[in-house]
Amino acid sequence: MAMPGAAPRLLFRGAVIASFLQPRSLSAPSILCRCKATSRNVSSRSKANHLERTVNNFRQEMIAEAEVCEIVYESESVKRLRLIVMNKDFAFKAGQWVDFFIPGVSKVGGFSICSSPDLLERERVMELAVKYSKDPPAHWIHTQCKIGSEVTLRVGGDFFFDPRPSDSPVDLLLVAGGVGINPLYSILLHVVDLHKFQETEHCKYKPGSVQLYFSAKNTEELLFKRNIIHLAKEFSGKISCHFHVTQQALEIPGEILPYVTVGRISEDDLAHVGKDNLCYICGPPPMIESVSQQLEKLGVPKESLIFEKWW
Repeated sequence: MAMPGAAPRLLFRGAVIASFLQPRSLSAPSILCRCKATSRNVSSRSKANHLERTVNNFRQEMIAEAEVCEIVYESESVKRLRLIVMNKDFAFKAGQWVDFFIPGVSKVGGFSICSSPDLLERERVMELAVKYSKDPPAHWIHTQCKIGSEVTLRVGGDFFFDPRPSDSPVDLLLVAGGVGINPLYSILLHVVDLHKFQETEHCKYKPGSVQLYFSAKNTEELLFKRNIIHLAKEFSGKISCHFHVTQQALEIPGEILPYVTVGRISEDDLAHVGKDNLCYICGPPPMIESVSQQLEKLGVPKESLIFEKWW
Protein backbone atom coordinates (compact mmCIF):
# COMPACT_ATOMS: atom_id res chain seq x y z
CA MET A 1 0.00 0.00 0.00
CA ALA A 2 1.21 3.54 -0.76
CA MET A 3 1.08 5.94 2.15
CA PRO A 4 -0.20 9.50 1.66
CA GLY A 5 2.13 11.45 -0.54
CA ALA A 6 4.09 8.39 -1.64
CA ALA A 7 4.82 7.91 -5.32
CA PRO A 8 2.62 5.18 -6.82
CA ARG A 9 4.14 2.11 -8.41
CA LEU A 10 3.32 1.81 -12.09
CA LEU A 11 2.27 -1.76 -12.70
CA PHE A 12 2.41 -1.74 -16.49
CA ARG A 13 4.72 -0.51 -19.23
CA GLY A 14 4.52 0.13 -22.93
CA ALA A 15 1.46 1.05 -24.99
CA VAL A 16 -1.11 0.24 -22.32
CA ILE A 17 0.29 2.55 -19.66
CA ALA A 18 1.11 5.20 -22.27
CA SER A 19 -2.55 5.31 -23.25
CA PHE A 20 -3.51 5.37 -19.60
CA LEU A 21 -1.36 8.42 -18.87
CA GLN A 22 -3.03 10.81 -21.29
CA PRO A 23 -5.90 12.46 -19.41
CA ARG A 24 -8.49 14.83 -20.79
CA SER A 25 -9.44 17.58 -18.38
CA LEU A 26 -12.87 19.05 -17.80
CA SER A 27 -12.95 22.75 -18.61
CA ALA A 28 -15.01 23.67 -15.54
CA PRO A 29 -16.75 22.01 -12.59
CA SER A 30 -20.31 21.02 -13.35
CA ILE A 31 -23.29 19.16 -11.96
CA LEU A 32 -23.27 16.86 -14.96
CA CYS A 33 -21.77 16.16 -18.32
CA ARG A 34 -23.40 14.35 -21.23
CA CYS A 35 -21.60 11.09 -21.93
CA LYS A 36 -21.46 9.22 -25.20
CA ALA A 37 -21.49 5.44 -25.20
CA THR A 38 -18.77 4.22 -22.87
CA SER A 39 -18.15 0.83 -21.35
CA ARG A 40 -17.70 -0.59 -17.85
CA ASN A 41 -17.95 -4.40 -17.74
CA VAL A 42 -17.00 -5.10 -21.34
CA SER A 43 -17.90 -8.60 -22.48
CA SER A 44 -15.25 -10.87 -23.97
CA ARG A 45 -17.09 -10.68 -27.27
CA SER A 46 -16.60 -6.93 -27.55
CA LYS A 47 -13.95 -5.83 -30.06
CA ALA A 48 -13.07 -2.59 -28.25
CA ASN A 49 -11.56 -2.72 -24.78
CA HIS A 50 -12.23 -0.31 -21.92
CA LEU A 51 -9.35 2.04 -22.73
CA GLU A 52 -10.35 2.24 -26.38
CA ARG A 53 -13.99 2.90 -25.59
CA THR A 54 -13.19 5.64 -23.10
CA VAL A 55 -10.27 7.29 -24.86
CA ASN A 56 -12.20 10.57 -25.19
CA ASN A 57 -13.48 10.58 -21.63
CA PHE A 58 -12.07 12.68 -18.81
CA ARG A 59 -9.38 11.00 -16.70
CA GLN A 60 -7.66 12.30 -13.60
CA GLU A 61 -3.89 12.59 -13.63
CA MET A 62 -3.56 10.77 -10.31
CA ILE A 63 -2.81 7.06 -10.16
CA ALA A 64 -3.31 5.53 -6.71
CA GLU A 65 -2.66 2.19 -5.11
CA ALA A 66 -5.51 0.40 -3.33
CA GLU A 67 -5.85 -2.70 -1.23
CA VAL A 68 -8.88 -5.02 -1.11
CA CYS A 69 -10.19 -5.06 2.47
CA GLU A 70 -13.52 -6.88 2.04
CA ILE A 71 -15.30 -9.03 -0.57
CA VAL A 72 -19.08 -9.56 -0.47
CA TYR A 73 -21.43 -11.41 -2.82
CA GLU A 74 -24.22 -9.03 -3.86
CA SER A 75 -25.75 -11.81 -5.97
CA GLU A 76 -24.68 -15.16 -7.37
CA SER A 77 -22.91 -13.39 -10.22
CA VAL A 78 -21.82 -10.06 -8.67
CA LYS A 79 -19.02 -9.46 -6.17
CA ARG A 80 -18.67 -6.20 -4.28
CA LEU A 81 -15.12 -5.13 -3.43
CA ARG A 82 -14.25 -2.69 -0.66
CA LEU A 83 -10.91 -1.06 -1.31
CA ILE A 84 -8.75 1.11 0.95
CA VAL A 85 -7.10 4.04 -0.86
CA MET A 86 -4.70 5.75 1.51
CA ASN A 87 -3.67 8.63 -0.75
CA LYS A 88 -5.77 11.53 0.57
CA ASP A 89 -5.58 13.35 -2.77
CA PHE A 90 -7.48 10.54 -4.49
CA ALA A 91 -11.14 11.54 -4.98
CA PHE A 92 -14.07 10.99 -7.34
CA LYS A 93 -17.48 12.39 -8.21
CA ALA A 94 -20.66 10.34 -7.73
CA GLY A 95 -21.24 8.38 -10.94
CA GLN A 96 -17.64 8.10 -12.14
CA TRP A 97 -15.60 4.95 -12.79
CA VAL A 98 -12.04 3.72 -12.32
CA ASP A 99 -9.43 2.28 -14.60
CA PHE A 100 -8.56 -0.93 -12.74
CA PHE A 101 -4.96 -2.17 -13.10
CA ILE A 102 -4.16 -5.67 -11.84
CA PRO A 103 -0.61 -7.01 -11.37
CA GLY A 104 0.01 -9.74 -13.92
CA VAL A 105 -3.12 -8.97 -15.99
CA SER A 106 -2.36 -7.00 -19.17
CA LYS A 107 -5.91 -5.91 -19.85
CA VAL A 108 -7.20 -2.86 -17.96
CA GLY A 109 -10.63 -3.12 -16.33
CA GLY A 110 -13.19 -0.34 -16.19
CA PHE A 111 -15.69 -0.48 -13.31
CA SER A 112 -18.18 2.08 -12.05
CA ILE A 113 -17.85 3.10 -8.41
CA CYS A 114 -20.94 2.15 -6.37
CA SER A 115 -20.13 3.99 -3.13
CA SER A 116 -20.44 7.64 -2.16
CA PRO A 117 -17.61 10.19 -2.34
CA ASP A 118 -18.16 10.89 1.35
CA LEU A 119 -17.31 7.29 2.32
CA LEU A 120 -13.92 7.74 0.69
CA GLU A 121 -13.41 11.06 2.43
CA ARG A 122 -14.41 9.67 5.86
CA GLU A 123 -12.87 6.19 5.79
CA ARG A 124 -10.59 6.14 2.72
CA VAL A 125 -12.80 3.32 1.37
CA MET A 126 -14.50 2.96 -2.01
CA GLU A 127 -16.56 0.10 -3.45
CA LEU A 128 -17.00 -1.64 -6.81
CA ALA A 129 -19.65 -4.23 -7.69
CA VAL A 130 -18.42 -6.41 -10.56
CA LYS A 131 -20.41 -8.99 -12.48
CA TYR A 132 -18.74 -12.27 -13.43
CA SER A 133 -17.48 -12.57 -16.98
CA LYS A 134 -14.54 -14.13 -18.83
CA ASP A 135 -13.14 -10.68 -19.50
CA PRO A 136 -9.72 -10.89 -17.74
CA PRO A 137 -10.17 -8.10 -15.12
CA ALA A 138 -13.66 -9.27 -14.06
CA HIS A 139 -12.53 -12.91 -14.19
CA TRP A 140 -9.57 -12.10 -11.91
CA ILE A 141 -11.91 -10.43 -9.39
CA HIS A 142 -14.14 -13.52 -9.27
CA THR A 143 -11.43 -16.18 -9.30
CA GLN A 144 -8.20 -14.80 -7.82
CA CYS A 145 -8.89 -11.59 -5.91
CA LYS A 146 -8.65 -11.92 -2.12
CA ILE A 147 -8.37 -9.80 1.01
CA GLY A 148 -5.05 -7.98 0.82
CA SER A 149 -4.80 -8.02 -2.99
CA GLU A 150 -3.27 -4.79 -4.30
CA VAL A 151 -4.38 -2.98 -7.45
CA THR A 152 -3.87 0.43 -9.00
CA LEU A 153 -6.73 2.82 -9.75
CA ARG A 154 -7.41 5.93 -11.74
CA VAL A 155 -10.69 7.87 -11.76
CA GLY A 156 -12.40 8.86 -14.99
CA GLY A 157 -15.74 9.57 -16.59
CA ASP A 158 -18.02 12.41 -17.65
CA PHE A 159 -21.15 10.89 -16.10
CA PHE A 160 -21.59 12.30 -12.60
CA PHE A 161 -23.66 14.42 -10.22
CA ASP A 162 -21.62 17.04 -8.38
CA PRO A 163 -23.69 20.11 -7.42
CA ARG A 164 -22.07 23.32 -6.24
CA PRO A 165 -23.24 24.87 -2.96
CA SER A 166 -24.73 27.76 -4.95
CA ASP A 167 -26.75 25.54 -7.32
CA SER A 168 -30.54 25.50 -7.11
CA PRO A 169 -32.19 22.25 -5.95
CA VAL A 170 -32.87 19.81 -8.77
CA ASP A 171 -35.04 16.68 -8.81
CA LEU A 172 -33.35 13.57 -10.19
CA LEU A 173 -34.68 10.59 -12.13
CA LEU A 174 -32.32 7.62 -12.05
CA VAL A 175 -33.02 4.74 -14.46
CA ALA A 176 -30.84 1.63 -14.24
CA GLY A 177 -30.64 -1.65 -16.14
CA GLY A 178 -28.72 -4.58 -14.63
CA VAL A 179 -25.29 -3.65 -13.26
CA GLY A 180 -25.92 -0.18 -14.68
CA ILE A 181 -27.21 0.46 -11.16
CA ASN A 182 -23.63 0.98 -9.92
CA PRO A 183 -23.03 4.65 -10.83
CA LEU A 184 -26.65 5.51 -10.06
CA TYR A 185 -26.38 3.94 -6.62
CA SER A 186 -23.32 6.12 -6.03
CA ILE A 187 -25.39 9.17 -7.02
CA LEU A 188 -28.24 8.06 -4.75
CA LEU A 189 -25.87 7.64 -1.80
CA HIS A 190 -24.37 11.05 -2.53
CA VAL A 191 -27.82 12.64 -2.40
CA VAL A 192 -28.45 10.84 0.91
CA ASP A 193 -25.23 12.34 2.28
CA LEU A 194 -26.29 15.78 1.05
CA HIS A 195 -29.60 15.39 2.91
CA LYS A 196 -27.77 14.33 6.07
CA PHE A 197 -25.30 17.20 5.88
CA GLN A 198 -27.93 19.77 4.89
CA GLU A 199 -28.28 21.06 8.43
CA THR A 200 -24.55 21.45 8.96
CA GLU A 201 -22.07 24.03 7.81
CA HIS A 202 -20.40 21.38 5.63
CA CYS A 203 -23.21 21.40 3.04
CA LYS A 204 -25.02 24.47 1.80
CA TYR A 205 -26.64 22.73 -1.20
CA LYS A 206 -30.25 21.68 -0.66
CA PRO A 207 -30.87 18.44 -2.62
CA GLY A 208 -34.12 17.80 -4.45
CA SER A 209 -36.07 14.55 -4.68
CA VAL A 210 -34.84 11.31 -6.28
CA GLN A 211 -36.90 8.72 -8.15
CA LEU A 212 -35.08 5.48 -8.89
CA TYR A 213 -36.31 2.97 -11.51
CA PHE A 214 -34.26 -0.22 -11.61
CA SER A 215 -34.85 -3.07 -14.06
CA ALA A 216 -33.18 -6.49 -13.89
CA LYS A 217 -33.88 -10.04 -15.03
CA ASN A 218 -35.03 -11.12 -11.59
CA THR A 219 -35.05 -10.00 -7.98
CA GLU A 220 -31.73 -11.77 -7.32
CA GLU A 221 -30.10 -9.32 -9.75
CA LEU A 222 -31.64 -6.24 -8.13
CA LEU A 223 -28.39 -5.22 -6.47
CA PHE A 224 -28.52 -3.19 -3.25
CA LYS A 225 -32.32 -3.58 -3.19
CA ARG A 226 -32.75 -3.84 0.58
CA ASN A 227 -30.60 -0.81 1.29
CA ILE A 228 -32.40 1.14 -1.45
CA ILE A 229 -35.76 0.29 0.14
CA HIS A 230 -34.38 1.27 3.57
CA LEU A 231 -33.30 4.66 2.20
CA ALA A 232 -36.68 5.19 0.52
CA LYS A 233 -38.35 4.59 3.90
CA GLU A 234 -35.90 6.75 5.83
CA PHE A 235 -36.23 9.62 3.37
CA SER A 236 -39.89 9.18 2.52
CA GLY A 237 -41.09 11.97 0.26
CA LYS A 238 -37.52 12.69 -0.85
CA ILE A 239 -36.49 9.30 -2.25
CA SER A 240 -38.67 6.70 -3.99
CA CYS A 241 -37.75 3.40 -5.63
CA HIS A 242 -39.45 1.25 -8.27
CA PHE A 243 -38.08 -2.17 -9.24
CA HIS A 244 -38.89 -4.02 -12.46
CA VAL A 245 -38.13 -7.67 -13.25
CA THR A 246 -38.31 -9.00 -16.79
CA GLN A 247 -37.62 -12.75 -16.41
CA GLN A 248 -38.84 -13.61 -12.93
CA ALA A 249 -39.33 -17.37 -12.60
CA LEU A 250 -39.83 -17.62 -8.84
CA GLU A 251 -42.22 -15.96 -6.42
CA ILE A 252 -41.17 -12.43 -5.52
CA PRO A 253 -40.00 -12.15 -1.87
CA GLY A 254 -42.66 -10.57 0.30
CA GLU A 255 -40.48 -7.85 1.81
CA ILE A 256 -39.78 -6.30 -1.60
CA LEU A 257 -43.08 -7.22 -3.29
CA PRO A 258 -44.66 -3.75 -2.84
CA TYR A 259 -41.79 -2.21 -4.79
CA VAL A 260 -41.65 -4.68 -7.70
CA THR A 261 -43.43 -4.63 -11.05
CA VAL A 262 -43.17 -7.53 -13.51
CA GLY A 263 -42.26 -6.19 -16.94
CA ARG A 264 -40.04 -3.55 -18.47
CA ILE A 265 -40.05 0.12 -17.54
CA SER A 266 -42.74 1.70 -19.71
CA GLU A 267 -43.80 5.19 -20.76
CA ASP A 268 -46.75 4.88 -18.36
CA ASP A 269 -44.33 4.30 -15.48
CA LEU A 270 -42.47 7.50 -16.35
CA ALA A 271 -45.52 9.60 -17.21
CA HIS A 272 -45.27 11.64 -13.99
CA VAL A 273 -41.64 12.67 -14.53
CA GLY A 274 -41.32 16.44 -14.51
CA LYS A 275 -39.81 18.29 -17.46
CA ASP A 276 -37.36 19.97 -15.07
CA ASN A 277 -35.92 16.67 -13.80
CA LEU A 278 -32.36 15.70 -14.54
CA CYS A 279 -32.48 12.15 -15.86
CA TYR A 280 -29.50 9.82 -15.44
CA ILE A 281 -29.74 6.54 -17.36
CA CYS A 282 -27.26 3.67 -17.27
CA GLY A 283 -27.59 0.15 -18.67
CA PRO A 284 -27.61 -1.79 -21.94
CA PRO A 285 -27.81 0.41 -25.07
CA PRO A 286 -31.30 -0.79 -26.13
CA MET A 287 -32.70 0.12 -22.70
CA ILE A 288 -31.08 3.54 -22.77
CA GLU A 289 -32.45 4.25 -26.24
CA SER A 290 -35.94 3.11 -25.26
CA VAL A 291 -36.06 5.11 -22.02
CA SER A 292 -34.56 8.21 -23.67
CA GLN A 293 -37.22 8.10 -26.41
CA GLN A 294 -39.97 7.66 -23.83
CA LEU A 295 -38.77 10.65 -21.82
CA GLU A 296 -38.41 12.83 -24.92
CA LYS A 297 -42.00 11.98 -25.88
CA LEU A 298 -43.02 13.11 -22.40
CA GLY A 299 -41.40 16.48 -23.01
CA VAL A 300 -38.09 16.08 -21.16
CA PRO A 301 -35.46 18.14 -23.02
CA LYS A 302 -32.56 16.24 -24.57
CA GLU A 303 -30.08 18.28 -22.56
CA SER A 304 -31.65 16.87 -19.39
CA LEU A 305 -30.94 13.27 -20.44
CA ILE A 306 -27.54 12.08 -19.24
CA PHE A 307 -26.60 8.54 -20.09
CA GLU A 308 -23.83 5.98 -19.89
CA LYS A 309 -23.87 2.69 -21.81
CA TRP A 310 -21.98 -0.03 -19.98
CA TRP A 311 -21.36 -2.47 -22.83
